[in-house]
Amino acid sequence: MSHIAVVTDSTASLPADAYVRYGITMVPYYVHVEGRSHRDMVDLLPEAFNRYLADLPDDAELPRTANPSPGDYVHAYGEAAKAADVILSFHMTSIGSGAYGCAQVAREMLAEALPKVHIHLVDTRNVSMGHGWLALQAARAAQAGATLEEIMAGVQRAISRVRMLQTADTLRYLYMGGRIGRAQHLVGSLLNIRPLISMEDGVITTLGVARTRERALTRIADLLGQAVLLGESVRVALTHAAARADAERLLDLARQKARVIEALFCDLSPALAVHSGPGTVGLCYYPEESQLIATP
Repeated sequence: MSHIAVVTDSTASLPADAYVRYGITMVPYYVHVEGRSHRDMVDLLPEAFNRYLADLPDDAELPRTANPSPGDYVHAYGEAAKAADVILSFHMTSIGSGAYGCAQVAREMLAEALPKVHIHLVDTRNVSMGHGWLALQAARAAQAGATLEEIMAGVQRAISRVRMLQTADTLRYLYMGGRIGRAQHLVGSLLNIRPLISMEDGVITTLGVARTRERALTRIADLLGQAVLLGESVRVALTHAAARADAERLLDLARQKARVIEALFCDLSPALAVHSGPGTVGLCYYPEESQLIATP
């Protein structure tokens, strides 16, 4: 057993078996649905939540999300400390969530209670499996015997190159969530616009729009091809909200543009899917050059 434990949160959207296989502790976000609070990826699972979203009328109020509290992190760190004296805690971009700040408070709260346990917080400046890849590769490296210094050096190299590329099938949920106006929603829907987004240094950025689903997927694959270095291999995660077939199509296109050595299919966590809705599909890539340690 490694003396280094990895903690992350539910928005990493890791495959369920990864938590068990690599000993990763998950701290859930919260999703508030019709007055009731649910733990993301624990009480509220992607399949049922995506069906719920699909049935909502346009004038309905979307569920709201909340990040974990300091108490949630205190509990997670306490559990992780039972088997490790070093904890690496990975968080989605601190610009888009308060989870990183809550984890800082939790670390301070535990300073006296766990004086021999060192808790290192990592602001991944990313989201979804862009965030998840960093936690997963760190956990793999820890299991393989890498030192804390080796892992952290690899994490810092990878943060600047790991990236999320995503498209939504509709502007409906952006409109319902108040992120675009009614006029934009109506015009966008009339023109069948599918937005393309990514993240740059912790901030969501737009990459343009596509008029068809296939063009959106092709554009994502093209961007992957432009990002990898000559001869470089990549690990990719196909994240989706009730869009497995499109995720499989995106993987086919990605393999035409880059040498993919590992591919994971990941359900987008409800805490993220609520913002873009069912039909969302994306690709999060992790260049081999950035890897923390050799893994299958």
